[in-house]
Amino acid sequence: MSDELKPIIEALIFASPEPLTPKTLFQLLDEEPQEDVERALEALRVEYEARGGLQMVQVAGGYQICTRTEFHEWVRRLFHQHSKQRLSVQALETLAVIAYKQPITGPEIAEIRGVNTSGVVGTLLERHFVKVIGRKPVVGRPFLYATTREFLNRFGLSDLSDLPKVEEMAEALGMEVPPGLAATGPATESLPFEDEPEVPEAPETAPPEQVH
Repeated sequence: MSDELKPIIEALIFASPEPLTPKTLFQLLDEEPQEDVERALEALRVEYEARGGLQMVQVAGGYQICTRTEFHEWVRRLFHQHSKQRLSVQALETLAVIAYKQPITGPEIAEIRGVNTSGVVGTLLERHFVKVIGRKPVVGRPFLYATTREFLNRFGLSDLSDLPKVEEMAEALGMEVPPGLAATGPATESLPFEDEPEVPEAPETAPPEQVH
């Protein structure tokens, strides 16, 4: 039965727009014993360890089929053609501040970066890399921002504990360490994922700017 389930599970993982969790697999394959699904999933994972350009990895609590890291430079060349979809240095720096300091307000982000970031935050909201999770109980009650599951998916992280040191992150992205982030360790608080209540997303002062 494991051999019969493997291609089905592989197709489901490949077709899923987000990492496919074991819970979802069990629901989709509810006519199959869970132990058979688990054995087939493990056998498929072992098979992918020996394959060429693709690998099956655990990301954000689920499984995803993606390219191997040693081929990222070739894949990067492909996606380099879609430059309009890439985040600017300013957006990456702002995203780093949120990732390492979350939950954090717009004024706090601006203080760390030294510039007004409302437009860039709006872009990150549109890309679903960050979300509004509430308001800080201070004067003005500014929005609190945190990273999302999409952030984990896009950057290949299982959870926030996988975040590298700030200096390593900055070097990998080819940018300067944002002021105020030096010597900051990875964030450890739980992410406010989609199944939890949230405040409607809205920019604080200015409409989102288009960051290319």
